[in-house]
Amino acid sequence: MRLVRYNPWREIDTLQSQLNRLFDDTLVPTTWRDFGSFPKVPRAELSETEAAIILKLEVPGMEAKDLNVEVTEDTVFISGERQEENKDNTHSEFHYGKFHRVIPLPKRIQNTNVTAEYKDGVLNLTLPFREEEKNKVVKVNLDAA
Repeated sequence: MRLVRYNPWREIDTLQSQLNRLFDDTLVPTTWRDFGSFPKVPRAELSETEAAIILKLEVPGMEAKDLNVEVTEDTVFISGERQEENKDNTHSEFHYGKFHRVIPLPKRIQNTNVTAEYKDGVLNLTLPFREEEKNKVVKVNLDAA
C-alpha cells in the first residue's frame, strides 16, 4: 500500500477551480448572439453635499424621452428601453431592450424639488434633503454637577 501525504489546500484549490468554471460557463457568452441576452442596468454614482444627494446615471445612446424616472422620499426608480438601430448587425456587443433599476437613498429627500439634467448620455439628478435630514447643530447644555 502506498502512503499519500494529505494536503488540505488541494481540496480548496479544487473547489476554487469548480467555482471559477461555474461562473465562466454562466457569465461569459459563448457566441455573439449571447452578448445581448444579459440584463444591463445603468451604472450609478452617488455623492452628497450639505444640502442634497447627487445621483449620476450612465444611459448612453438614449434620448431623454426614452427614460422614465420616478422619485420617492427614499428611492429612485429609473426605467427605459433602448431600441435596436440596425437589425442587420452580424456582431454586436450593444445592449438593447428594456431595463429598470431601483436605487435606495441613504437619506430622505424632498421628492417634489428634484432637478434633472441629461447631457452626453449622463443623467444628473439633484435630490435635496428634507429639512429634518439636514445636519442641525444643537448646543448641549452641560451642567457642572
